[in-house]
Amino acid sequence: MTHTVTLTSEGLCIVDGVTMPQEHRGQELLTHLYRAHVGDYPKFFKMDALCKVGFVASELLLAAEHHGAVDQRPGYGGSQRGVLLFSRSGCLAVDTAYQATIQDPDNYYPSPALFVYTLPNILTGEIAIRNRYYGETNCILLPQPDPEAIDALVRATLESGDTSSLLTGWIECPNPDNYNAELTIIEAPLQPFNLKTFLPQAAN
Repeated sequence: MTHTVTLTSEGLCIVDGVTMPQEHRGQELLTHLYRAHVGDYPKFFKMDALCKVGFVASELLLAAEHHGAVDQRPGYGGSQRGVLLFSRSGCLAVDTAYQATIQDPDNYYPSPALFVYTLPNILTGEIAIRNRYYGETNCILLPQPDPEAIDALVRATLESGDTSSLLTGWIECPNPDNYNAELTIIEAPLQPFNLKTFLPQAAN
């Protein structure tokens, strides 16, 4: 693992082992981090909560990677980089909000703004579009953060020969003000790594 980011709704923000003290919490934290560290992607304000969490966490992660890069080595991006994320709730929060717009037959209004985000893979697509990644993109739902299963899926993706680096990790957002993300960048050839030490927040 070359770089790591931990981001939670309680205000925990750690980039490459360095804690960035935060005064904000929940959605206010995401907006603050976007304005302080990104600021050039207005589509952020139209994203659902899951996408906002993943987008901000990935931006912090990639900023750390770019700062430490001295050259454009293979696997840095483009067709050789993939996005493989794992979650328990996926887009359940926005699914619930969308269901509310069609529940009442006398007040039936399917919201297009919500419907756009009723797939967790929208998150991986947003990250890939933003960074012009053309490799594997997928968000896989698991009942719990299973290090062995995640390890196997990461390895299978990197050993396929089509992807030489992955932006990967666990992201959970059951409701807009309750979230956590644990993201990292893993490159081939794989060195031994222990995802059990990488997913402590996700296990809560």
